[in-house]
Amino acid sequence: MGAEVFDNRICELGEGPLWHPLRQQMFWFDILGKKLLTRVDGAEQEWTFDEHVSAAGWVDADTLMIASETGLYRFDLSSGERELLVALEADNAATRSNDGRADPQGGFWIGTMGFNGEPGAGAIYRYYRGELRKLFGDISISNSICFGPLGDVAYYSDTAKKTIMQVALDEAGWPVGEPTVFVDVNEDGLNPDGSVVDAAGNLWNAQWGVNRVACYSPDGQLLTAIEFDAVQISCPAFGGADLNDLYATSAAVGLSGDAEGKTFVVSLPDATGQAEHQVIL
Repeated sequence: MGAEVFDNRICELGEGPLWHPLRQQMFWFDILGKKLLTRVDGAEQEWTFDEHVSAAGWVDADTLMIASETGLYRFDLSSGERELLVALEADNAATRSNDGRADPQGGFWIGTMGFNGEPGAGAIYRYYRGELRKLFGDISISNSICFGPLGDVAYYSDTAKKTIMQVALDEAGWPVGEPTVFVDVNEDGLNPDGSVVDAAGNLWNAQWGVNRVACYSPDGQLLTAIEFDAVQISCPAFGGADLNDLYATSAAVGLSGDAEGKTFVVSLPDATGQAEHQVIL
């Protein structure tokens, strides 16, 4: 079965899909629309913010951690109230949050970038038990933050450099040693956007501008690619009762096609995702 439309709402810049394992519910963002979106029993639901929001992790059944252009927030899904946990480049009006995901140790990685993708303006941080620490700087377009199933490796990308990097993690989830190249797509002219790792350790990467999510083995070999109707696929996430559904956000910015900006889902019976990890505050 091919990819189908999961939600018809048009996101200017869809990002950050998150399958909440306790709620069995998909959440995602429209960064430029300053919205968090979801579906409840097939019905559309959304929250609008006063600043750009881009990524989330789940804290408990009723709480998300949400990354915005100025901070990481505790967000109550029942009341819609939010509480600042820690500032994130709040003193830099030129940057915003972008890709992010919780790690197996209960931390949360979040990337920043310039509003216009200015070279080197962004960075990648990790929030862990109350501390926000900068991990990597000189990032132009932060993406592909995801983690191996054993919790011993993290991946990230600077889309502008057309490479996905990997770095070893210690037992607490902090990087050790220097990052190395996992996949280099410069020769193919591809743009690595968001990624997620499945339970077998394969990395599924949304490739901006070519209608697809590509799957790479743990040693970086291309295994397969899933095609979508939208050109600008931005980030994948596994969900569904058995974690065999691959969801993907897309972006309508700069395009006019009927499929652009919608959120998609495809059933992958031969692939199983990892359950999204809980953020420990």
